[in-house]
Amino acid sequence: MFDSLKSKLKNVLNRSSSKLDAEKVYEDLPEAAAQKEAPSEPVKEEVPAAKKDEAAPPKKEKKPAAEKTEETAEPKAEEKPISRKEFLKRSKQKPEHKESGPGVSKMVGDSGKKIKEDPLDDLLDELEVVLLESDVAYPVVQDIILGVRDNLVNKKYGRQYTLEEVVETAVRESVRSVLKVNEFDFDSWMDKQERPVVMMFVGINGTGKTTAIAKIAKRLTDDNKSVVIAACDTFRAGAIEQLSIHAERLGVKIVKQGQDADPSAVAYDAIEHARSKKKDAVLLDTAGRMQTNNNLIDEMKKIARISKPALKIFVGDALAGNDAISQAKVFDAAIGIDAIILTKIDTDAKGGAALSIAHTIGKPIAFVSDGQGYDDLQVFDSNWMLERLFEE
Repeated sequence: MFDSLKSKLKNVLNRSSSKLDAEKVYEDLPEAAAQKEAPSEPVKEEVPAAKKDEAAPPKKEKKPAAEKTEETAEPKAEEKPISRKEFLKRSKQKPEHKESGPGVSKMVGDSGKKIKEDPLDDLLDELEVVLLESDVAYPVVQDIILGVRDNLVNKKYGRQYTLEEVVETAVRESVRSVLKVNEFDFDSWMDKQERPVVMMFVGINGTGKTTAIAKIAKRLTDDNKSVVIAACDTFRAGAIEQLSIHAERLGVKIVKQGQDADPSAVAYDAIEHARSKKKDAVLLDTAGRMQTNNNLIDEMKKIARISKPALKIFVGDALAGNDAISQAKVFDAAIGIDAIILTKIDTDAKGGAALSIAHTIGKPIAFVSDGQGYDDLQVFDSNWMLERLFEE
């Protein structure tokens, strides 16, 4: 997953220490040397032996200080029972591995090595080429490059960090800021909606849209929520049959009609059935429409107008790269996309769509599909992506 982009980023970061001469990159800071000498003065005042006897009384005063620390430790233990089961469940689904390395804020201080701007140009140019070759959208590339430059230039980094560590952290933090622009907690959102919750899935043929619907249905039923699936793709008889097989395997209700039936009527019937049976969710499958097919786009608008979905999800193929972004823009302009599911992420070597699509259209990636099984649906967040790009 993202092997090509990961390997290219690693090569750029590994070459950073050899391409950048530390003597040319770092500015000379005489003030830093003065700051280092400053703390040595109070140490000399404590050296005289005459004050050793006076140092004994403060040692007795340290005992109540230790008692204070014990007292402050007690309220921390009281905070543990406050956590809820739902929060723990979601935290498992969205693991955060912030211990992998210090952030820019921890590495930057009032004193240290200050980086010049000019020597970084070659490195940033090479990073820009790597991102563009990986199908990262140009505006996103520019945001990442500007973020890296901002993280590096005129910042004082601690002397304990190598130049390679500094550059890698700056790149990681810049990518994180791009990914965190839009994040979406589907489970939390679902719990707050009025029943039945209508969700409409759109996308072109071959992206794995029908399978993604089945995976969402499985996720909801695992959370003890009842589901109705509507086979609104009446342009292909095979689509109705495929969705029927998924519904039977999952044990959920499917509302369908024959081929060439009115898709909006199927959606209406499914929603009315869900209301009468007090179901929790209605998942609307739609015909795989090319973004250039105006008739199918108009039909999709009609389904959205009649069903009034609470969530409109674009299902895109991660392997499509920038084409997936173009498709998402058209669907967003037509009906207004609320969230994104990226499929085939497990076979995506470049990672351009995952890095670009949410930032480009301003809509969050809710899930990524990384396999054919019903449980192969992962919650997307910035830490998930960063782990796969930078961790060994």
